[in-house]
Amino acid sequence: MLVLGLYTSLVVVSLLRQVVSAENDNTRASSCAELVQLRLENTTILSAGHVSGPVNVSTPGSCQSQALVSSSLCRVQFVMNTTSTSAVHAEAWLPDTWFGRFLGLGNGGLGGCVDYVNLDYGTSLHFAAVGSDNGHDGDSGSVFLNHPEVLNDFAFRAIHVEVVIGKQIVEAYYGRPHHKSYYLGCSTGGRQGTQEALKFPEDFDGIVAGSPATNFNNLLGWGAILGRFVGAPDPTGNPHFIPADLWDTVASEVLKQCDGLDGVEDGIITEPDDCQFRPEAIVCTAGQTTGCLTSAQIDALHEIYQPLFGTNGELLFSRYDPGTEADGNAQAYFSGSIFSIPDV
Repeated sequence: MLVLGLYTSLVVVSLLRQVVSAENDNTRASSCAELVQLRLENTTILSAGHVSGPVNVSTPGSCQSQALVSSSLCRVQFVMNTTSTSAVHAEAWLPDTWFGRFLGLGNGGLGGCVDYVNLDYGTSLHFAAVGSDNGHDGDSGSVFLNHPEVLNDFAFRAIHVEVVIGKQIVEAYYGRPHHKSYYLGCSTGGRQGTQEALKFPEDFDGIVAGSPATNFNNLLGWGAILGRFVGAPDPTGNPHFIPADLWDTVASEVLKQCDGLDGVEDGIITEPDDCQFRPEAIVCTAGQTTGCLTSAQIDALHEIYQPLFGTNGELLFSRYDPGTEADGNAQAYFSGSIFSIPDV
């Protein structure tokens, strides 16, 4: 009888938990759906619905057709009119389990794609996350022509408005404001983070601005010149071209020369500016044909690892950082093609 009574009690507890869970799910879904009624400045809530993750959801715009939602959350899609001729589309992902932290996200390239990967990443760590299309759809700059306000959204405004409106949506859903606010972005997103710190320092408590593309025009020109150093756009027969497998040799030598500069050999070049790479250390000697570079290839490395100057001696762009060649993305510059962003 005691065993039966215990079993019955466990079944009842289990059923009660299921009922409570169902009620919580219904409450979340109802609270989420009610967000479409929010009235925020120059903003229209396009849709709001609860998503039970993990699941793939459809996405608007031309950048991708679907995105992974790993955690259960309230997904809010909205548009903010920044001027009479410009608007920013955005999404707020509000996780069921929230630790009070807000995460604003940047973009990449020409910046017209919502960062769904980091919306999912942030919410999986219990951040309320917001990302936008930076004021236009697609990773093309053609829309900037004759549309100065769209360009202003791209240049500095989109992140600020996504944060201001996003925080209001967060507070409306959870019934309390965030207690810490952070930003995450790289490349164009890094530039956006820098602009936030300069123009709107109250938006975030902390900013991760990786590889900020703060001098965009010269950055693209520098990328093209790097390709020219190794024979782009047609490296066929060019003695300066360095095949992909030899970049592993270069990367190993860079690490060998510079890893210990900080006093610790840990596979990390802590401060690339301190690394004065000497590529002649891997020049081929008599009879050596593998694991080394020719004199012409060494000359190309000397060009790559020094700052780029203009015809009047003006600095156009800083040098290629030693250690970066170990990144697989390095081949975007050194594959023999000119690095480009479509429709710049």
